[in-house]
Amino acid sequence: MANAYDPYREALVVEENTIWPDEYDAWDEAQRDDVARRLHAQPQAAANLDYVRLHTGFCRQIVVTPEDIERVQ
Repeated sequence: MANAYDPYREALVVEENTIWPDEYDAWDEAQRDDVARRLHAQPQAAANLDYVRLHTGFCRQIVVTPEDIERVQ
């Protein structure tokens, strides 16, 4: 289950991970990188956000949804 945006954990994010559904496999790498950058710039608006605990902090993980794509394009 995805977590809600958390300012405390957000301050400790040391890594970002973007998970893309199969329907976006045809997108070129530059297009996916641009969308991922935009999603991670506004994590509080992501539909599926999770924080994964690491030894050094947290990894912000966003699973891309069609709603996210519409919002950032």
